[in-house]
Amino acid sequence: MSAGMLERSPLGRHQVAAAGLRAARRRRRTRRTGVLAVLVALALSLSGAALVMGDFPLSLGQVLGALVGAEDPSARFIVVELRAPRLLLAVLVGVAFGLAGALFQSVLRNPLASPDIIGISQGASAGAVAALLLGGLSGAAVSLSALGGGSLVGLLLYAVAWRGGMTGHRFVLSGIGVAYVCAAVVGYLLTRSEVNQAQVALRWMAGSLAQAEWGLVQVLAGALALLVPLVALVARRLDLLLLGDDQAGGLGLRPELVRAAVIALGVALACAATAAAGPVAFVAFVAAPVARRLLSDGSLALAESALVGVVLVVGADLLAQHLLPGDLSVPVGVVTGAIGGPYLIWLMSTGRTAAR
Repeated sequence: MSAGMLERSPLGRHQVAAAGLRAARRRRRTRRTGVLAVLVALALSLSGAALVMGDFPLSLGQVLGALVGAEDPSARFIVVELRAPRLLLAVLVGVAFGLAGALFQSVLRNPLASPDIIGISQGASAGAVAALLLGGLSGAAVSLSALGGGSLVGLLLYAVAWRGGMTGHRFVLSGIGVAYVCAAVVGYLLTRSEVNQAQVALRWMAGSLAQAEWGLVQVLAGALALLVPLVALVARRLDLLLLGDDQAGGLGLRPELVRAAVIALGVALACAATAAAGPVAFVAFVAAPVARRLLSDGSLALAESALVGVVLVVGADLLAQHLLPGDLSVPVGVVTGAIGGPYLIWLMSTGRTAAR
């Protein structure tokens, strides 16, 4: 049989289609591998810069020596006690916010469904500010209060958005309203507090890594060690859910249960990151859309979103500490807000309202 006849036969068309599908899958794998490699390389480069740059510059050899226990006490103190905890906290916060944003935007099918848009971060901020200004608390107690505030907002939003089922637009609109309420609570608490207390609260609310220390890093790392495997476990079900509730139900899935589990994981990730570093603005909002644009294959892009979050937070902190003019040092959330604000304007001006 000639090649032309083979292509025109049913078997030939099937073989051509199968070959095209295999080629498309290979291209997707190649692109995904390339994107992951670039993001990992960028994250490592920024991390290396964060360890060597500062008021006391170090060479890469000095950094490596300090990490493996070299005898230079000053270099070891700077790297192990000051720069490494801050870097690791930035990495963990980036992973948490990146995954949280990807989960919310996917399950709610709305690019505006980010923790810092729909009130989760504001609820955590209200809880933390109340602990700081009303209770005079600090440290772990503030983190727990932030976790509690964000979790309560998440439960409230789910209850308000539920009308025989939960839809994304009700959740987002309810969240925007709750965000304003939480902002009003924070504003009232700030006006009733002493100036010194208000300064501490405002610095935390800007999103800062200045409080980084090994105990805080260990707590956030432990939280992510629990939450990230659960995200991986629910990712396949979320993929099926995005086919639509009817199709997902036909495949044996319980859509509302999966949706509730995904939202709970997103709330937990956002609250854990906010409790550790404050509401670092726009990382969760920007990470997933950037990752999905890099892949351009319609996937959830969870790993890529986490890496984009790492690059954003580590890069923004590097800029906030060392690269602003006039030796100016600002909280990392100020820089991420300066990045995310224009992105939100662009998103609205181009009319992009659909999310994977």
